[in-house]
Amino acid sequence: MSKKSLKPGEKILFAVFGAFFVLALIGFVALEAVRSQMDEPMFTSRTSFTLSAEGRRGSELFRKNNCTACHRAMRNGTNHGIILDGAGSRRSQAWLEAFLKNPEASYAGVTIDHGLPPKEAAYVAQLPAQDLRDIATFLSELKAEQGSAMAQKPPEGSEGLARRLAHAWAPQAWKDKYPERQTPQEQAPPHE
Repeated sequence: MSKKSLKPGEKILFAVFGAFFVLALIGFVALEAVRSQMDEPMFTSRTSFTLSAEGRRGSELFRKNNCTACHRAMRNGTNHGIILDGAGSRRSQAWLEAFLKNPEASYAGVTIDHGLPPKEAAYVAQLPAQDLRDIATFLSELKAEQGSAMAQKPPEGSEGLARRLAHAWAPQAWKDKYPERQTPQEQAPPHE
């Protein structure tokens, strides 16, 4: 069996991919070296929690019932399901409790893992009402600062790059149709 050599184009392609891989590896090692020497976290956490007695009990129930097998809360667990840090900034305690009792009614549609058996998390809706209330209280006490990835609202102030791109690329008809999103100096004069 004869061994075929690579064509010049294939050699270049492998060299480019190899260079990208080596650069990515060097960057990762350098980042980890810097991170390991830092006294403070590299990225500030914009989620917080202050748990009441009911919330602490809900946190224990959350872990005891293996909710962390799919969800992350208090920066603990997995991200197979929805990350729940900051859930209290997006949903009320009443909404969370209603969801835990009957998830498909809350979304008015079929959910992936919560709902009636044979769904994996069907047991959640069958927990005692007080346990569901405690878990909902726990989740409602997980807060996020405005502007964090887990928050309901974007940061206050300038919209930065998105606003500049929209101003540069949006058709004039859109700018005319949505004037409330424009600052007074950005508003275009009416068409003649």
